[in-house]
Amino acid sequence: MRLLGIGLTLILLQSAAVAQQPSAQPTNQTMKTFVSSADVSALIAKAKAERKNEPNISQRLLQLAPYNANLEYRASVGPAAVHEREAEMFYVIDGSATMVTGGKLVNETRTNPQNLSGTAIDGGASRSIAKGDFIVVPENTPHWFSSINGTLVLMSLHVPRPVPATP
Repeated sequence: MRLLGIGLTLILLQSAAVAQQPSAQPTNQTMKTFVSSADVSALIAKAKAERKNEPNISQRLLQLAPYNANLEYRASVGPAAVHEREAEMFYVIDGSATMVTGGKLVNETRTNPQNLSGTAIDGGASRSIAKGDFIVVPENTPHWFSSINGTLVLMSLHVPRPVPATP
C-alpha cells in the first residue's frame, strides 16, 4: 500500500511538472501581431528625433518568431549588405531612393555569422524606388540604397530561408 501511495505521489508530481512547462506556442514576449497607423507615425517621429548621425534607425513593428517586421528610417546612405540565410522584403512607406541589387560588395566585412557588409556595390542593377513599392531581395544577394532623396521610410521583413546542402 505504501508503494502505491509513493507511486501515485510521483505520478501527480510528474503531471504537475509537465502542466507547468511552457507550451510550444509563442509567448507575448515573442509575439506582436498588430501595429496601428498612429503607432507607425509615432515610431517615425521617434526615429527622426533620435537619428543624429546614424544612416539607419530600425525599430520593431511586428514579431512572430522567427519573423520580425521592422520600420527602417533612412536619412543618408549606409552600408551595403548580404544576408546569407535570409531573404529580405521591403515595402516603401514614404520617400524615394535608388536601390542596387546584385553585383559584389566593396570592402566586404563579416558583421556576424550570417551577414556581410560593404561600403558599396560594384556592378549590380540600379532601380528607383518610391512610396508604395515592394521589393524582395533573395538570400546571398548584395543590396544597397546608393542614394536617398531626403528620407526613406521602409518596412523590412527578414524571411529565414533553408541553406542548400553542398555536395
